[in-house]
Amino acid sequence: MNSIKKNDFVKAKVHVSITPGEALKMLRELQGLSQSQLAEITGITQSNISALENGTRQLGRERALTFAKALHVHPAVLLFPDFDIAHVA
Repeated sequence: MNSIKKNDFVKAKVHVSITPGEALKMLRELQGLSQSQLAEITGITQSNISALENGTRQLGRERALTFAKALHVHPAVLLFPDFDIAHVA
């Protein structure tokens, strides 16, 4: 029987570009929150959260800080979700 070793594999590099709104939606869903529940926690209306998630409204610094606190993440996770340090000169 052939023995497969860890060195036989090459680590896959996956980079998907997402918007701040998509990051907000993903984090909200991962934490099991509805838009209405997040609205209650943050004081930002459900309709504004919907507009942010679908890209018709921009997140901005202040909202990012509010959502980051509610979702227990660093604001940069929301403001720069597709940042890739490997491509910085």
